[in-house]
Amino acid sequence: MLLHSKLRLEHQLLGRCAQLVVNRHASKGSVDKEVMEQMEEGFKKLAESKSKSLLKKHLTKEIFEKLKAKTTPSFNSTLLHCISSGMCNHDSGVGLYAPDPEAYKVFADLFDPVIEEYHKSFKKTDKQPATAFGKGADFENLDPDGHFIVSTRVRCGRAVKGYPFNPCLTEADYLELESKICGAVSSLTGEYKGKYMPLTGMDKCLQEQLIEDHYLFKEGDRFLASAGASRFWPTGRGIFLNSAKNFLVWCNEEDHIRIISMEKGGDLGKVYDRMVGGVEALGKQLQFNRDERLGFLTFCPTNLGTSIRASVHIKLPNLMCDPDEMKKLADKYRLQIRGTSGEHSEAKGGVHDISNQRRMGLTEYEIIKEMHDGIKGLIEAECKARSA
Repeated sequence: MLLHSKLRLEHQLLGRCAQLVVNRHASKGSVDKEVMEQMEEGFKKLAESKSKSLLKKHLTKEIFEKLKAKTTPSFNSTLLHCISSGMCNHDSGVGLYAPDPEAYKVFADLFDPVIEEYHKSFKKTDKQPATAFGKGADFENLDPDGHFIVSTRVRCGRAVKGYPFNPCLTEADYLELESKICGAVSSLTGEYKGKYMPLTGMDKCLQEQLIEDHYLFKEGDRFLASAGASRFWPTGRGIFLNSAKNFLVWCNEEDHIRIISMEKGGDLGKVYDRMVGGVEALGKQLQFNRDERLGFLTFCPTNLGTSIRASVHIKLPNLMCDPDEMKKLADKYRLQIRGTSGEHSEAKGGVHDISNQRRMGLTEYEIIKEMHDGIKGLIEAECKARSA
């Protein structure tokens, strides 16, 4: 019932915006009166709410008034596209999404302070370093005996140049993007060779099995839906999976592309190297959108910069019995703790998803090193707690 009510609210809030996107050339450079009214009503409710989101914190009345009439030059995106998810979901942590690459500059007065706070002091004057993958072989296996780490995953997001993000993609855009991405992944060879499977027409049993096995994404995330990421579902969505099932590419889920490497155990370096090889191979087929200051541009500002999220499914029973101590350690090592299935999920069987928090201000190699050192520190702390 909660999901349905949230989706109804999404349609009320984004319905007119979606129509403007389809007819963006007819109203280019202006904000529709109804959209303006929706923005003002949503902003008022957010301001009166008990939300602890970064959106509420940084969308002051002054900033709202400054930005509410602005639109992006190429796709006519409005502030409503950016803030709709946070206005629909007052329990959001961030509540802000970019409808197209230009939004990061047009609405910089809102995005920049959110980026700085989330990415731990990546200031407006800072610049994302040039891409430097390094070698994952530099990092030893974190848990060779398999006492703690169940599995390891490293992923990154990419946006194909020339296209907006979800809220501004037309149905034709989704199909065109899928065709380009499908062509690129189908050219992969060696250990990356596999099969692309579109969601449209996919056998339900296969779909459910892929979701259960943690390979495939699923519809229904209310935060993404309220941001306009579920329009025309399942058109243009799909998954590429290699033969060994340790490398996959998501097509048009949250970002245009999510490139993922994964396997059982704690060999972070090996998993990272496989992801890097896939990214470099796909980069020869597709042109990705990268900003000189912000790095790789993505739908959610939490994934900017390198866009890399390295994570482990890990059991730390003694540390998890002391949440305050666990939080202190996570903050110390700049790690993020989530449930077993990621954000907004529960920890099943004592297994938590722990990942790097920072995506910006460091090279790809430096981020993996920070993650590696942090997980190593947690395992050492767990061993000490166990023997105490």
